[in-house]
Amino acid sequence: MAENNVARGIALMIAATLMFTLMDVCAKALSTRVDTVQTLWARYTVQMVVVALIVLPRLRSVVHTQRLGLQVFRAFALLATTGFFFFGFKKMSLIETTALMQISPIFIMVGAAVFLGETFGFRRAAAAAVALLGAMIVLRPGTDAFTPYALLTLGGTICYSSYALATRYAGRGEDVWTSLFYTGTVATLVLCVMVPFFWQPLEVSDLPYMLGVGLFGTMGQLLLIRALSMAPASILAPFTYVALVFSSVWGVLFFNNYPDGPVYIGALVIVGAGLYVWHRETRVKTS
Repeated sequence: MAENNVARGIALMIAATLMFTLMDVCAKALSTRVDTVQTLWARYTVQMVVVALIVLPRLRSVVHTQRLGLQVFRAFALLATTGFFFFGFKKMSLIETTALMQISPIFIMVGAAVFLGETFGFRRAAAAAVALLGAMIVLRPGTDAFTPYALLTLGGTICYSSYALATRYAGRGEDVWTSLFYTGTVATLVLCVMVPFFWQPLEVSDLPYMLGVGLFGTMGQLLLIRALSMAPASILAPFTYVALVFSSVWGVLFFNNYPDGPVYIGALVIVGAGLYVWHRETRVKTS
């Protein structure tokens, strides 16, 4: 039974990663059609509505939190993460942004050492340095391939790492549905104030993408929660790298985008560093 749960957890993690990459496809498609703030508004408004409907029978208990300040901080960090990535899609390909996103485990490791007092030895420092080297291979600063929009993607990675560190700091004291509710609700309230100043008329053909960016993002988070309830995070972590495969395929199919060699080389360097950290973490926990 335990092995079946792990297998299901892995399948759900891959499905969650697929949903997140499809969300990125919708956001990328909208990046040249509507204002990015509108896309963000659709992303979180759909999540707020879906989550509210799911938890409606116990909404009062879900809304209750012992860490309101932390929940609000996490919501803003996740909103900033999505915002940086969606703005980055204006000039960056799916595979480039996805490759840079894979640095986040390294940033989380460094942040945990700085802010949470976790161990940070030579091997971890070396892995962090290698991952950053991989990022530089993808970005190629100083060449024509470099775009300032790449810095937005790096900013999104840092914000996501902050979100993950805040989640780790909170521990298991909060219901995951409480966190989902607050991330969706806080972001929606902020964006409802902002979106009238950025609103552009929508074409009928934009509506499926607006709905898709919210539904795929919400389904991805729900599948991720379910996966983590069935298998340890240390086992599931390497399977998030299938995002690189999905993003490569979607980039070719939907945007006729064929990444060049340095993007794949940098991605492999980043993934290698991440797998090394995962291997070390798993071995230490096992021993």
